[in-house]
Amino acid sequence: MKVAEFQHQQHHHQIRPHCKEQSDMCRKIGIDAADFSPVAPTAATTDGCDRIDGDDFFIPPLNFAMVDNGVFRSGFPNNTNFAFLQTLGLRSIICLCPEPYPETNMEFLKANGIKLYQFGIEGYKEPFVNIPEDTIREALKVVLDVRNHPVLIHCKRGKHRTGCLVGCLRKLQKWCLTSVFDEYQRFAAAKARVSDQRFMELFDVSSLKHLPMSFSWLKR
Repeated sequence: MKVAEFQHQQHHHQIRPHCKEQSDMCRKIGIDAADFSPVAPTAATTDGCDRIDGDDFFIPPLNFAMVDNGVFRSGFPNNTNFAFLQTLGLRSIICLCPEPYPETNMEFLKANGIKLYQFGIEGYKEPFVNIPEDTIREALKVVLDVRNHPVLIHCKRGKHRTGCLVGCLRKLQKWCLTSVFDEYQRFAAAKARVSDQRFMELFDVSSLKHLPMSFSWLKR
């Protein structure tokens, strides 16, 4: 089954910029979307729902979505997601969790020649907030380097830490804050945090604009 069949069409994950006065800045990333609606197995196997009509049954990680060409986001992938991740042809994974990467995940990365970039950011709950700006900045450098594409960004649930990193990327792409916050809230939903949005608002992207590989990709 082709990966395009799984690239997101979830209504709440579609990006729709709202700022008319900044329409040039609030561009929509063109994505070939596909249906994420549940598919009922028609041919059962001894392994449960491993195959559908003779095709592999691929399961995306929690909150999986396409950010831009060659850039994906999700929650923490597990072994049930490995077959799906193989279809993406990943070169690298950015993990924003501080815990040691699971051995099964490491074996999958080694078997598929995928490089792991781990930027440990502690999970937190308001009001005790300390989002490390330097860590986000270093993770962004990895995202901006096309040599690391295709790349998957993930934390535990794909909401807060991943949302902050993607939000800062959107600022580099000249999205207006209304659209940045809208995308963040679509993934965080009821768990959206004012502190995360404040962090994205204040994040200074100017120090990243000198990277030669970043803007050739961002402007394509």
